[in-house]
Amino acid sequence: MTKALISVTGLDTTGIIARVATKLSDLNINILDITQTILDGYFTMMMVVDLDGAHMEFSAIDRELQSVRDELNMTIHMQRMDIFDAMHRI
Repeated sequence: MTKALISVTGLDTTGIIARVATKLSDLNINILDITQTILDGYFTMMMVVDLDGAHMEFSAIDRELQSVRDELNMTIHMQRMDIFDAMHRI
């Protein structure tokens, strides 16, 4: 299973989770775990996702997320989970 960590941050507004989850579903990416909170008016969300169903390269998935970044005016960062895990093992 190829996993990635997706972080979403920006000013809170209605529909953020729905919009991001819909885009991931359109790409056939499964959300494995999710947490979100609002800190002083700023929305923050972390998701662990399974990329295997997308059948596209990591960089192509990241490009596909650009429309959601633009629409919501939010920062959406995607990182391979194996790299994230390796960074935190040291």
